[in-house]
Amino acid sequence: MTHADDVAPVSPAGPVGPRTGNGGLTRRRVGAMLLGAGAGGLLSGLPAASAPASDVTRFVDFEWVDPARGRAVPARLYWPGASARKGPVPLIVFSHGLGGSRTGYSYLGEAWSAQGTASLHIQHVGSDQTLWQGNPILLLDRLDSAADEREAIERTHDVSFGLDQLLQRGNPFHAAIDRKRIVAAGHSYGANTTLILTGAQVVRDGKLLGFRDPRFSASIVISAPPFYGETDLAAVLASVDVPTLHVTTTEDTIRIPGRYSPVQDRLDVYAAMPTQQKALVVFQGGSHSVFTDRSLRNGGPLNPLVKRATAEVGLAFLDLVHRSAPVPLEDWSATWKPILAAAPTPFPVAAQLANHKRRA
Repeated sequence: MTHADDVAPVSPAGPVGPRTGNGGLTRRRVGAMLLGAGAGGLLSGLPAASAPASDVTRFVDFEWVDPARGRAVPARLYWPGASARKGPVPLIVFSHGLGGSRTGYSYLGEAWSAQGTASLHIQHVGSDQTLWQGNPILLLDRLDSAADEREAIERTHDVSFGLDQLLQRGNPFHAAIDRKRIVAAGHSYGANTTLILTGAQVVRDGKLLGFRDPRFSASIVISAPPFYGETDLAAVLASVDVPTLHVTTTEDTIRIPGRYSPVQDRLDVYAAMPTQQKALVVFQGGSHSVFTDRSLRNGGPLNPLVKRATAEVGLAFLDLVHRSAPVPLEDWSATWKPILAAAPTPFPVAAQLANHKRRA
């Protein structure tokens, strides 16, 4: 995995050179899959890492401020190199987990941009890495504030504002972005942010409260927590109708004081999604933080494999959604079978459904 210091920056004026459906899946079923697979051959048969398709991975950092809220919205854009771009550039807008930052999840930004898809990583200043700074005695208070519903709402505004800024005419990248292929993505708290941006709603004072951004055509939801305090998950997710990829592991347990969440919560979020256009990936092993930039200390030799497979399945999923191409997702499942407890199943997409209706 390439670290941030090995990635070439992009100036705001342009690139510069290098700096040298398994519905009803339960915890019991996942456990049975693990026992049947056995640990001995877990990592066998996987492909060797290959060189990225682009000439170099580039990024640019933005120091945006939303004047309407008086809130800073730092962001990092990973932009495909010239050899990786083939026409209008798809865009994934990524929301980090609790205590993260725009520099995190760099392996996703690097891998996606290497294959021609831009990746905008938003930093949420009310729930970012500053939580770990300051008086440790007050850490629980800072965590409670960061996980508050008001911050959850601010995070959705951060993402929409960041997308506004990137797409405005004054931004040098705006003209190259494919408006029809803009995708929301996030890990943990960022997965909740992603679900809200694609239609999740709650009832407050007898009224539906939602912050959907219609520009997102699909979503990638990694390690989604439950919506804490909500008793009817299906009602919360009832209006989410974009195709969604769910990614988790058999050991994806959240252990935050007051917000413990077992693996089953990830499966419940997937099962509660009302659309058939959803897919589920469950890796055999790997903690909740295996999807962060932590390396071998978190998951051993499985860690870089899960990271690489997660980046690849995101793009294969988008091939299905945006190009009606199921083969990349099927090939991905075959390639990564040794480390999967559950593989995604391609679903009918809009183009296929339209053709079916015409034939009928």
